[in-house]
Amino acid sequence: MPSVTITHVTTYHYASPVHLGQHRLMLRPRETRDLSLTSFDLEITPEARVDWSNDVANNAIATAQFDTAATLLSIRSCVRLELRAAVWPVFPIAASATRYPFRYAPDDRTDLGALTTPQYADDTGRLTAWVTGFIMGQPTDTLSLLKDISNGVTARISYQSRETEGTQGPLETLDRGWGSCRDFAVLFAEAVRTLGFGARLVSGYLYDPGGDQLGSADAGSTHAWVEVFVPGAGWIAFDPTNRSVGATNLIPVAVARRIGQVAPVIGSFHGRPGDLLSMDVSVDVRTG
Repeated sequence: MPSVTITHVTTYHYASPVHLGQHRLMLRPRETRDLSLTSFDLEITPEARVDWSNDVANNAIATAQFDTAATLLSIRSCVRLELRAAVWPVFPIAASATRYPFRYAPDDRTDLGALTTPQYADDTGRLTAWVTGFIMGQPTDTLSLLKDISNGVTARISYQSRETEGTQGPLETLDRGWGSCRDFAVLFAEAVRTLGFGARLVSGYLYDPGGDQLGSADAGSTHAWVEVFVPGAGWIAFDPTNRSVGATNLIPVAVARRIGQVAPVIGSFHGRPGDLLSMDVSVDVRTG
């Protein structure tokens, strides 16, 4: 059961004092049966009033309000946690859902709601045609199908780190043949939603002590993946970037229907065009 420390620092530099607007921070990991939070510290410069709440998906949200103008904004979180996810998990999928296609129970279907609905237009059915190509028979094994789609994303798309904001749409990623971890996640989520699965995007950290995972720097970094709801087993994590299934080495911070809803830091400032000189992000994930 590894103990992990994560230090995440976001720093903005401005050419002249600016008035900082409200900032929404999603930096506190979600505690699950696979993750115990030991401590969480948040330091903000200049001094801010911080209010905590939980959104509709039970993500922890810190809202920072500022009273003074500043030429620098620094947001530093330090997390200590323990991971205990199984390396080779066994998923107790309900008998009614072991074979695809299956039907969610009425209450599950209602609660999943928009998580079963694709978020991007596919007017010509290109994504539908691509993902149905992974269905080997009717019916077929549910978990094997989901693994095949996840592996198919990695086989079709080359990983490229991308620092620019925003996320490619699934068809754009298929056309380009490359993408970042968040592009992989969006493509996989949209593909399985097309087949009727409930899926949510996850933003968090990748713990990579071996330094051999895609999307990682040193012992870890920020990361994006997908959770799919399968009756009996619940939410199963799929990381198409690294062809992994299960929560091993994945540290979730926020889950949502759209990837844009789980950005770690969102905020604004009031100043002149060009006042923002730079934004720097550093993430350190290490054992201990």
